[in-house]
Amino acid sequence: MERTARALWLSSPGCVEIRDVHLPSPAAGEVLVRTLFSGVSRGTETLVFHGRVPASEYAAMRAPFQEGEFPGPVKYGYLNVGVVEEGPASLLGRTVFCLYPHQTRFVVPASAVTVVPDAVPAARAILAGTVETAVNALWDAAPLIGDRIAVVGAGMVGSCVAALLAQYPSVRVQLVDADPARACVAAALGVDFALPEDALDDCDLVVHTSATEDGLARSLELLAMEGTVLEMSWYGDRRVSLPLGSAFHSRRLVVRSSQVGAVSPARRSRRTFADRLGLALDLLDNPSFDALITAECSFEELPGVMPGIAAGDLPGLCQRVRYDSAEEVRPGVGQRRPDGLATER
Repeated sequence: MERTARALWLSSPGCVEIRDVHLPSPAAGEVLVRTLFSGVSRGTETLVFHGRVPASEYAAMRAPFQEGEFPGPVKYGYLNVGVVEEGPASLLGRTVFCLYPHQTRFVVPASAVTVVPDAVPAARAILAGTVETAVNALWDAAPLIGDRIAVVGAGMVGSCVAALLAQYPSVRVQLVDADPARACVAAALGVDFALPEDALDDCDLVVHTSATEDGLARSLELLAMEGTVLEMSWYGDRRVSLPLGSAFHSRRLVVRSSQVGAVSPARRSRRTFADRLGLALDLLDNPSFDALITAECSFEELPGVMPGIAAGDLPGLCQRVRYDSAEEVRPGVGQRRPDGLATER
Protein backbone atom coordinates (compact mmCIF):
# COMPACT_ATOMS: atom_id res chain seq x y z
CA MET A 1 0.00 0.00 0.00
CA GLU A 2 1.42 3.35 -1.05
CA ARG A 3 2.13 5.79 1.74
CA THR A 4 2.11 9.54 1.34
CA ALA A 5 3.21 12.56 3.33
CA ARG A 6 2.58 16.28 2.93
CA ALA A 7 5.33 18.74 2.09
CA LEU A 8 5.72 22.47 1.52
CA TRP A 9 6.83 23.32 -2.02
CA LEU A 10 7.78 26.62 -3.63
CA SER A 11 6.03 26.13 -6.97
CA SER A 12 7.54 29.36 -8.32
CA PRO A 13 9.06 32.47 -6.71
CA GLY A 14 6.44 33.93 -4.37
CA CYS A 15 4.07 30.95 -4.59
CA VAL A 16 4.06 28.19 -1.96
CA GLU A 17 1.74 25.24 -1.60
CA ILE A 18 1.36 21.98 0.31
CA ARG A 19 1.65 18.89 -1.86
CA ASP A 20 1.11 15.20 -1.27
CA VAL A 21 4.39 13.35 -1.79
CA HIS A 22 5.23 9.66 -2.10
CA LEU A 23 6.74 8.18 1.05
CA PRO A 24 8.94 5.13 0.41
CA SER A 25 9.29 2.35 2.92
CA PRO A 26 12.59 2.61 4.79
CA ALA A 27 15.28 0.23 3.59
CA ALA A 28 17.99 -1.27 5.77
CA GLY A 29 19.94 1.53 7.40
CA GLU A 30 17.15 4.07 6.91
CA VAL A 31 14.63 5.65 9.29
CA LEU A 32 11.07 6.89 8.96
CA VAL A 33 10.64 10.12 10.92
CA ARG A 34 7.36 11.71 11.97
CA THR A 35 7.86 15.47 12.18
CA LEU A 36 7.01 17.29 15.39
CA PHE A 37 8.37 20.76 14.59
CA SER A 38 10.23 22.53 11.84
CA GLY A 39 11.70 26.01 11.78
CA VAL A 40 11.79 28.70 9.11
CA SER A 41 15.28 30.07 8.52
CA ARG A 42 14.10 33.60 7.72
CA GLY A 43 17.13 34.93 5.87
CA THR A 44 17.87 32.03 3.54
CA GLU A 45 14.28 30.89 3.03
CA THR A 46 13.20 34.45 2.23
CA LEU A 47 15.84 34.64 -0.53
CA VAL A 48 14.65 31.27 -1.86
CA PHE A 49 11.00 32.42 -1.66
CA HIS A 50 11.76 35.48 -3.78
CA GLY A 51 13.85 33.48 -6.28
CA ARG A 52 16.98 35.45 -5.44
CA VAL A 53 19.51 32.63 -5.25
CA PRO A 54 22.13 33.47 -7.94
CA ALA A 55 22.51 30.82 -10.63
CA SER A 56 26.20 30.62 -9.77
CA GLU A 57 25.26 29.48 -6.24
CA TYR A 58 22.58 26.89 -7.07
CA ALA A 59 24.85 23.97 -6.17
CA ALA A 60 26.32 25.61 -3.06
CA MET A 61 22.88 26.55 -1.70
CA ARG A 62 21.24 23.15 -2.12
CA ALA A 63 19.75 21.91 1.14
CA PRO A 64 20.81 18.33 2.04
CA PHE A 65 17.40 16.84 1.15
CA GLN A 66 16.18 19.46 -1.30
CA GLU A 67 14.01 18.30 -4.17
CA GLY A 68 13.57 20.29 -7.35
CA GLU A 69 15.79 23.11 -8.55
CA PHE A 70 16.09 26.85 -7.99
CA PRO A 71 14.22 29.07 -8.59
CA GLY A 72 11.41 26.50 -8.49
CA PRO A 73 9.56 24.25 -8.17
CA VAL A 74 11.67 23.39 -5.15
CA LYS A 75 11.20 21.80 -1.72
CA TYR A 76 13.53 23.64 0.63
CA GLY A 77 14.29 23.83 4.35
CA TYR A 78 16.69 22.37 6.91
CA LEU A 79 15.39 22.74 10.49
CA ASN A 80 13.36 19.65 11.34
CA VAL A 81 12.75 17.75 14.59
CA GLY A 82 10.75 14.54 14.74
CA VAL A 83 10.36 11.06 16.20
CA VAL A 84 11.75 7.90 14.59
CA GLU A 85 8.84 5.54 13.85
CA GLU A 86 10.72 2.88 11.86
CA GLY A 87 14.38 2.01 11.62
CA PRO A 88 17.21 0.58 13.72
CA ALA A 89 16.18 -0.45 17.25
CA SER A 90 18.63 2.03 18.78
CA LEU A 91 16.71 4.92 17.21
CA LEU A 92 13.09 3.77 17.51
CA GLY A 93 11.06 6.28 19.49
CA ARG A 94 13.97 8.72 19.77
CA THR A 95 13.56 12.43 19.10
CA VAL A 96 15.95 13.46 16.34
CA PHE A 97 17.09 16.54 14.44
CA CYS A 98 17.50 16.38 10.67
CA LEU A 99 18.39 18.90 7.96
CA TYR A 100 15.10 18.20 6.18
CA PRO A 101 12.49 20.52 4.60
CA HIS A 102 8.99 21.17 5.96
CA GLN A 103 7.25 17.78 5.62
CA THR A 104 4.97 15.69 7.82
CA ARG A 105 6.97 12.43 7.53
CA PHE A 106 10.13 11.51 5.66
CA VAL A 107 12.62 8.69 5.08
CA VAL A 108 16.38 9.34 5.27
CA PRO A 109 19.54 7.36 6.03
CA ALA A 110 19.92 6.76 9.77
CA SER A 111 23.24 8.59 9.57
CA ALA A 112 21.37 11.78 8.59
CA VAL A 113 19.61 12.15 11.94
CA THR A 114 21.08 13.27 15.26
CA VAL A 115 19.49 12.27 18.54
CA VAL A 116 18.27 15.26 20.55
CA PRO A 117 19.62 15.17 24.13
CA ASP A 118 16.95 14.34 26.70
CA ALA A 119 17.46 17.71 28.40
CA VAL A 120 16.64 19.66 25.21
CA PRO A 121 12.91 20.08 24.39
CA ALA A 122 11.94 19.10 20.85
CA ALA A 123 10.34 22.51 20.38
CA ARG A 124 13.72 24.21 21.04
CA ALA A 125 15.82 21.71 19.09
CA ILE A 126 14.76 23.27 15.76
CA LEU A 127 17.43 25.91 16.51
CA ALA A 128 20.21 23.31 16.17
CA GLY A 129 21.05 24.28 12.60
CA THR A 130 21.36 27.95 13.52
CA VAL A 131 23.44 27.26 16.63
CA GLU A 132 25.66 25.02 14.46
CA THR A 133 26.22 28.02 12.16
CA ALA A 134 27.20 30.10 15.19
CA VAL A 135 29.59 27.40 16.42
CA ASN A 136 31.32 27.32 13.04
CA ALA A 137 31.59 31.12 13.03
CA LEU A 138 33.27 31.17 16.42
CA TRP A 139 35.68 28.47 15.30
CA ASP A 140 36.49 30.81 12.39
CA ALA A 141 36.71 33.94 14.55
CA ALA A 142 38.64 32.35 17.46
CA PRO A 143 37.74 35.03 20.05
CA LEU A 144 40.15 35.37 22.96
CA ILE A 145 39.62 35.87 26.68
CA GLY A 146 39.00 39.53 27.43
CA ASP A 147 38.07 40.48 23.84
CA ARG A 148 35.75 43.39 23.10
CA ILE A 149 33.15 42.08 20.65
CA ALA A 150 30.08 43.43 18.89
CA VAL A 151 27.50 41.37 17.03
CA VAL A 152 25.78 43.62 14.49
CA GLY A 153 22.39 42.21 13.55
CA ALA A 154 20.13 40.60 16.15
CA GLY A 155 18.48 38.06 13.89
CA MET A 156 18.53 34.31 14.48
CA VAL A 157 22.20 33.84 13.59
CA GLY A 158 23.46 36.99 15.30
CA SER A 159 21.51 36.23 18.46
CA CYS A 160 22.89 32.68 18.58
CA VAL A 161 26.43 34.00 18.16
CA ALA A 162 25.86 36.50 20.99
CA ALA A 163 24.39 33.78 23.23
CA LEU A 164 27.49 31.61 22.78
CA LEU A 165 29.88 34.54 23.25
CA ALA A 166 28.15 35.34 26.54
CA GLN A 167 29.65 32.10 27.88
CA TYR A 168 33.25 33.21 27.18
CA PRO A 169 35.18 34.46 30.23
CA SER A 170 35.77 38.21 30.64
CA VAL A 171 34.51 39.03 27.15
CA ARG A 172 32.59 42.25 26.49
CA VAL A 173 29.69 41.33 24.20
CA GLN A 174 27.22 43.80 22.77
CA LEU A 175 24.33 42.87 20.47
CA VAL A 176 23.65 45.73 18.04
CA ASP A 177 20.46 46.19 16.03
CA ALA A 178 18.40 49.03 14.55
CA ASP A 179 15.23 47.58 16.10
CA PRO A 180 15.00 48.64 19.76
CA ALA A 181 12.60 45.73 20.41
CA ARG A 182 15.56 43.35 20.10
CA ALA A 183 16.79 44.65 23.46
CA CYS A 184 14.42 42.14 25.09
CA VAL A 185 16.08 39.29 23.20
CA ALA A 186 19.52 40.50 24.26
CA ALA A 187 18.40 40.68 27.89
CA ALA A 188 17.06 37.11 27.73
CA LEU A 189 20.41 35.95 26.33
CA GLY A 190 22.36 37.78 29.03
CA VAL A 191 24.17 40.25 26.76
CA ASP A 192 24.24 44.03 26.44
CA PHE A 193 22.24 45.75 23.68
CA ALA A 194 22.75 48.95 21.71
CA LEU A 195 21.31 50.77 18.74
CA PRO A 196 23.92 51.22 15.96
CA GLU A 197 24.62 54.85 16.86
CA ASP A 198 25.19 53.94 20.53
CA ALA A 199 27.36 50.85 20.04
CA LEU A 200 30.70 50.62 21.85
CA ASP A 201 33.72 50.89 19.57
CA ASP A 202 37.35 49.79 19.95
CA CYS A 203 36.28 46.20 19.20
CA ASP A 204 38.75 43.42 18.58
CA LEU A 205 36.07 41.51 16.68
CA VAL A 206 32.75 42.41 15.08
CA VAL A 207 30.47 39.64 13.83
CA HIS A 208 28.17 41.05 11.12
CA THR A 209 24.84 39.33 10.43
CA SER A 210 22.41 42.12 9.46
CA ALA A 211 22.68 41.58 5.68
CA THR A 212 22.67 45.37 5.14
CA GLU A 213 25.25 47.77 3.73
CA ASP A 214 24.74 50.11 6.67
CA GLY A 215 25.37 47.29 9.11
CA LEU A 216 28.58 46.28 7.37
CA ALA A 217 29.82 49.88 7.27
CA ARG A 218 29.03 50.35 10.96
CA SER A 219 30.84 47.10 11.76
CA LEU A 220 34.05 48.48 10.24
CA GLU A 221 33.64 51.71 12.21
CA LEU A 222 33.44 49.78 15.49
CA LEU A 223 36.79 48.03 15.03
CA ALA A 224 39.95 48.78 16.94
CA MET A 225 43.31 48.92 15.17
CA GLU A 226 43.88 45.65 13.26
CA GLY A 227 40.43 44.38 14.23
CA THR A 228 38.39 41.88 12.21
CA VAL A 229 34.86 41.86 10.85
CA LEU A 230 33.55 38.32 10.45
CA GLU A 231 30.95 38.61 7.70
CA MET A 232 28.16 36.05 8.09
CA SER A 233 25.47 37.79 6.02
CA TRP A 234 24.49 36.27 2.70
CA TYR A 235 23.15 38.78 0.19
CA GLY A 236 21.92 36.45 -2.53
CA ASP A 237 22.08 38.25 -5.88
CA ARG A 238 22.47 41.73 -4.35
CA ARG A 239 25.65 43.75 -4.76
CA VAL A 240 26.83 45.62 -1.68
CA SER A 241 29.22 48.51 -1.26
CA LEU A 242 32.11 48.11 1.16
CA PRO A 243 33.80 51.28 2.47
CA LEU A 244 37.46 50.47 1.88
CA GLY A 245 38.67 54.07 1.76
CA SER A 246 39.34 56.41 4.68
CA ALA A 247 41.28 54.58 7.42
CA PHE A 248 40.59 51.00 6.28
CA HIS A 249 44.18 50.38 5.18
CA SER A 250 46.01 52.55 7.70
CA ARG A 251 44.20 50.78 10.55
CA ARG A 252 44.94 47.39 8.92
CA LEU A 253 41.35 46.18 9.23
CA VAL A 254 40.24 42.72 8.12
CA VAL A 255 36.96 41.51 6.59
CA ARG A 256 36.62 37.73 6.64
CA SER A 257 33.78 35.47 5.48
CA SER A 258 32.26 32.56 7.37
CA GLN A 259 29.82 29.98 6.05
CA VAL A 260 28.47 26.79 7.57
CA GLY A 261 28.75 24.68 4.39
CA ALA A 262 32.24 23.55 5.42
CA VAL A 263 33.69 22.87 8.86
CA SER A 264 35.98 25.74 9.86
CA PRO A 265 39.62 25.14 8.86
CA ALA A 266 40.49 25.68 12.53
CA ARG A 267 38.76 22.37 13.40
CA ARG A 268 38.40 20.56 10.07
CA SER A 269 41.12 18.01 10.78
CA ARG A 270 39.61 17.07 14.15
CA ARG A 271 35.83 17.64 13.91
CA THR A 272 33.21 16.26 11.52
CA PHE A 273 29.85 17.72 10.53
CA ALA A 274 28.27 15.25 12.96
CA ASP A 275 30.54 16.45 15.78
CA ARG A 276 29.60 20.06 15.09
CA LEU A 277 25.85 19.38 15.03
CA GLY A 278 26.07 17.26 18.17
CA LEU A 279 27.82 20.12 19.95
CA ALA A 280 25.10 22.54 18.82
CA LEU A 281 22.40 20.30 20.27
CA ASP A 282 24.28 19.99 23.56
CA LEU A 283 24.54 23.79 23.75
CA LEU A 284 20.75 24.06 23.42
CA ASP A 285 20.41 22.75 26.97
CA ASN A 286 19.87 26.40 27.89
CA PRO A 287 16.37 27.92 28.28
CA SER A 288 17.62 31.36 27.19
CA PHE A 289 17.50 30.14 23.57
CA ASP A 290 13.69 30.00 23.83
CA ALA A 291 13.74 33.79 23.40
CA LEU A 292 14.70 33.24 19.75
CA ILE A 293 11.44 31.43 18.94
CA THR A 294 9.04 34.35 18.62
CA ALA A 295 6.16 32.93 16.58
CA GLU A 296 4.44 29.65 15.85
CA CYS A 297 1.96 28.37 13.28
CA SER A 298 0.61 25.01 12.24
CA PHE A 299 1.97 23.24 9.17
CA GLU A 300 -1.33 23.79 7.39
CA GLU A 301 -1.04 27.54 8.03
CA LEU A 302 2.51 27.77 6.68
CA PRO A 303 1.59 28.61 3.03
CA GLY A 304 -0.24 31.68 4.30
CA VAL A 305 2.51 32.64 6.74
CA MET A 306 5.53 32.38 4.41
CA PRO A 307 4.59 35.38 2.22
CA GLY A 308 4.25 37.55 5.33
CA ILE A 309 7.66 36.46 6.60
CA ALA A 310 9.27 37.09 3.21
CA ALA A 311 7.65 40.52 2.91
CA GLY A 312 8.69 41.52 6.42
CA ASP A 313 5.06 41.90 7.51
CA LEU A 314 5.53 39.26 10.23
CA PRO A 315 8.60 40.42 12.16
CA GLY A 316 10.39 38.26 14.65
CA LEU A 317 13.16 35.70 14.80
CA CYS A 318 12.51 31.98 14.41
CA GLN A 319 9.07 30.94 13.10
CA ARG A 320 8.31 27.55 14.58
CA VAL A 321 6.00 25.25 12.62
CA ARG A 322 3.95 22.79 14.63
CA TYR A 323 2.70 19.53 13.16
CA ASP A 324 -0.43 17.65 14.21
CA SER A 325 1.79 14.92 15.64
CA ALA A 326 3.42 17.26 18.17
CA GLU A 327 2.44 16.44 21.73
CA GLU A 328 3.20 19.88 23.16
CA VAL A 329 0.28 22.28 23.56
CA ARG A 330 0.48 25.16 21.16
CA PRO A 331 0.16 28.60 22.80
CA GLY A 332 -2.56 30.72 21.25
CA VAL A 333 -1.77 33.86 19.29
CA GLY A 334 -1.19 36.72 21.71
CA GLN A 335 -1.01 34.43 24.73
CA ARG A 336 2.03 34.13 26.97
CA ARG A 337 4.41 31.23 26.43
CA PRO A 338 5.96 29.39 29.37
CA ASP A 339 9.09 31.55 29.00
CA GLY A 340 7.00 34.71 29.47
CA LEU A 341 7.29 36.04 25.91
CA ALA A 342 4.18 36.82 23.89
CA THR A 343 3.54 34.74 20.77
CA GLU A 344 3.40 36.64 17.49
CA ARG A 345 1.70 36.24 14.14
